[in-house]
Amino acid sequence: MTGRNRTTVTRRTLLVGASSTLIASRAWAQQPPEVKVGLLVPISGLYARPGTVMREGAEMAVDHINAQGGIKALGGAKLKLVVLDSGDTTEKAKNAAQRMVAQESDLVAASGAYLSSFTLAVTEVTERANLPVLTLSYSDLITDRGFKYVFQTSATAGSQARQALPQIIKLAETASGKRPRSVAILTDNTAASIASAKSMREGLLAENQLQLIVDETFTPPLADATSLVQKIRSAKPDLLFFLPTVISDAKLLLEKMNEFGLGQGKVPTISFGIAIAEPDMLQTVSPELLQGVLTCVASWGAKGHEALIAELKSRYKEPWMTQNAISTYGDMWVIKDALEKAGSADRVAVAEALRNMDAGPSKYYPLGEIKFDDKGRRVGAGMTIVQWQSGVPVTVFPPELALAQPFWPKS
Repeated sequence: MTGRNRTTVTRRTLLVGASSTLIASRAWAQQPPEVKVGLLVPISGLYARPGTVMREGAEMAVDHINAQGGIKALGGAKLKLVVLDSGDTTEKAKNAAQRMVAQESDLVAASGAYLSSFTLAVTEVTERANLPVLTLSYSDLITDRGFKYVFQTSATAGSQARQALPQIIKLAETASGKRPRSVAILTDNTAASIASAKSMREGLLAENQLQLIVDETFTPPLADATSLVQKIRSAKPDLLFFLPTVISDAKLLLEKMNEFGLGQGKVPTISFGIAIAEPDMLQTVSPELLQGVLTCVASWGAKGHEALIAELKSRYKEPWMTQNAISTYGDMWVIKDALEKAGSADRVAVAEALRNMDAGPSKYYPLGEIKFDDKGRRVGAGMTIVQWQSGVPVTVFPPELALAQPFWPKS
């Protein structure tokens, strides 16, 4: 090959290479970048089951958002879910949050972290990183610290107790013709449970003419429930407020109550939180022991969510949609809405859009719209009451979301 021919071939090769690079660059430019959203929940340890359900809800939402065109204000950018394991202790959750902000510096927002105790620890870290976090956790303390990057989509524990107690009393009176007068509180010492019990102890019971005659707090997991249940049997309260957050504790207490003759509705049992209505309860506790048990939760699969409930059942083989799934599903849509309003994948801009949000995708949360006050609490946040009926926990309050009528357990 002559020198001239060799030069011509080389130029052609360079031109072809340059053209290929240009085409590839244009194709890359036409593909919207991904927007990373974090989910920090327990995937291992004692609370792995509820954390897994939160991941399922988030995955469904991200798939639905991306299938509907992604973030339109960002040229159709797709959401990418980054899941991090908070483990089963406060220290593990805090360490996971530190890894999250260090290793995933391009996250625009996150959701988490199941237990209020975990969320309190996690948000100490995320606040310093200006990372907006949406949470379904209940503790009033979460949004009582003056933080600017924490957004509580659930009604606080104190608010839920204030909303639920009059409804419980009304249900008891309507069904039995008798107003309850005395109550027992049996709670573990996790942050949300303590917050629910605190509001009752500090005036709420007295406002509703209820006398507290047993008040016991324990540390999970329980080894033996005998002494706790003996106190309830001796006092004979009209209502038992029952606040475990670990399924094994709920099982142990319910079985011991049955053994001591307090099962089958002999002491109407009202819980706060989702542990008592988790699907795994049926793997260890018979439906007969659960029949009639009520629990007050921030959200639950309800009227209007039928298609989502069906997809969750089909895709993940979940028997029903707990708060963990529906609230985390909703959180992804709230983050999507904030990204659209911000028009930017900058976390500070997303947080500002959350603070100024008014309305939003509120159908995934009971009552109220997606609007946050200066503390980061959802304005007008309602709650739901769920009851075990024939082996399934179903929404019975508020009426506009109810899938069944409530009944009062008979002695």
